[in-house]
Amino acid sequence: MGVEIERKFLLRDGCWRDAVERTVVMAQGYLNDASSLDSGAQRASVRVRLQDDLAFLNIKSREVGLRRQEFEYPLPVDDARALLALCVGGRIEKRRHLVRHGAHLWEIDEFDGDNAGLVVAEIELADEHEAFERPDWLGDEVTDLQRYYNLALADRPYREWSGDERSGR
Repeated sequence: MGVEIERKFLLRDGCWRDAVERTVVMAQGYLNDASSLDSGAQRASVRVRLQDDLAFLNIKSREVGLRRQEFEYPLPVDDARALLALCVGGRIEKRRHLVRHGAHLWEIDEFDGDNAGLVVAEIELADEHEAFERPDWLGDEVTDLQRYYNLALADRPYREWSGDERSGR
């Protein structure tokens, strides 16, 4: 069983850009929506992702916080394109910038489309209590705010958020 332990943060500024090692272009959609999880009808999100010239099917348990079960499987790109056409909600479009800081590789997602303007940094950890070096460009933690989850962004994109929501409150 795969387990993901991830923390999510806003960014203070764009100083991280100078340290980008690689950028990956992504498009993804969900075969279920947040309401099916919120109601308890389903207990996992099912995502299809195109990532440069690769494609994946991802299943992630619905839990708020750092730790979730996660399963990911490669797909033929043509199958992923066909599945994306079946997805509900909006499509998530983003550029994922990989930035190494200290002992960790950070994933900084810069969203496009209906979520343009949103930029978040994620770090995957081996343990929920693992210490990590905080880069100067790191802002407030938003791990426990569901609206920052990609599934939630597909249902209610960043362009619909209030000023308070955009500031992390």
